[in-house]
Amino acid sequence: MSRNFYILAATLAFFALLSAGMSLVPSGFQPGLPANASLWRTVALFLLLFGLISAFIGVMTHLFEQVDRRNEEARLAARRKRRDNRE
Repeated sequence: MSRNFYILAATLAFFALLSAGMSLVPSGFQPGLPANASLWRTVALFLLLFGLISAFIGVMTHLFEQVDRRNEEARLAARRKRRDNRE
């Protein structure tokens, strides 16, 4: 599950870099596209922000999955230990 968030974060970061690069390109090379550099920078900022949020969600998801997995392993180990002590 967290891998999907990492992929989304990387994609958003790539498009943020692309948008930031578009703000540096002269308006003559952008026919039909918004030539306002501040618009490209704003889009880049929001894409980067959403990418960072997505990466944070991915990290938190991964940490909680790891905690659940270790908790389950500890529970099964304790159960095996109790079962071995009875026999």
